[in-house]
Amino acid sequence: MSFEPDNRQDNAPLPFTPDSDLVSALAPSPNHGERKSAIDMLVLHYTGMTSAEAAIALLRNPVAEVSCHYVVLEDGSIVQMVPEARRAWHAGVSSWEGRDDTNSRSIGIEIVNPGHDAGYPDFPERQLRSVAALCRDIVTRHHIRADRVLAHSDVAPGRKQDPGEKFPWEFLHHAGVGHHVHEAPKGGGRFFMMGDSGQPVAALQAMLALYGYGLPVTGVYDEATHDVVTAFQRHFRRSQVDGVADGSTILTLRNLIGARPEDGAEHDHPHDHDHDHDHDHDHDHPHGGCTHG
Repeated sequence: MSFEPDNRQDNAPLPFTPDSDLVSALAPSPNHGERKSAIDMLVLHYTGMTSAEAAIALLRNPVAEVSCHYVVLEDGSIVQMVPEARRAWHAGVSSWEGRDDTNSRSIGIEIVNPGHDAGYPDFPERQLRSVAALCRDIVTRHHIRADRVLAHSDVAPGRKQDPGEKFPWEFLHHAGVGHHVHEAPKGGGRFFMMGDSGQPVAALQAMLALYGYGLPVTGVYDEATHDVVTAFQRHFRRSQVDGVADGSTILTLRNLIGARPEDGAEHDHPHDHDHDHDHDHDHDHPHGGCTHG
């Protein structure tokens, strides 16, 4: 299915020059503004709607006050909606590394998928290939560090769950995009869950905050901690997403922190961490984007 933009609508924004040679079509959205900081993040979403056409129509609707830079269709076609130099309204209320206004520092990609509320089908391989190619193009041009290629759920835990646990981040990593280590094996050992408290919980919260998640260090495994652990698992420990910080989750987090790229390194070599599991170490709509996660 290819998208054919309807540029005949009244008051449609003027077309612009695509930022990437990978773009198949333009569907300009009026929903954007001035950036307030340099681009240093890439945020991936799913559309969470019944069709690409419905998602794109919403993202072009000035009343909705949501948008993104790119939409990737199931057939791999790429539609650009907002110039990269402009601040699209995709992340909503969000934070990373102690900084709010994710929209000003990021480029947002919506991946067409109906999401958790509508069966949550697998992402087609041809769509994933296009997502990987587009991400690689963006991070190369903007020198985006590998660990700043993130899920919407990473920057808005508890509020969002997209692109979800079915999105294969390792596929992107093997294409040279994003930060990834193998999941640490599940097994025995201590685990933490809602209601727990104490220094070990504070240490877990501190590690999650060190990686970038917006989480205060309170020493109490509260709802916010559960939500952040769940978001972490959706991205980095996808085989079991339950909000419980078991040994596998904690060790995977430690390995990620230990393998974090240096400033200025936009690439994380896809084979660098194959054995990490062996080591113990405005106008923003409050919901952002068009996802319903």
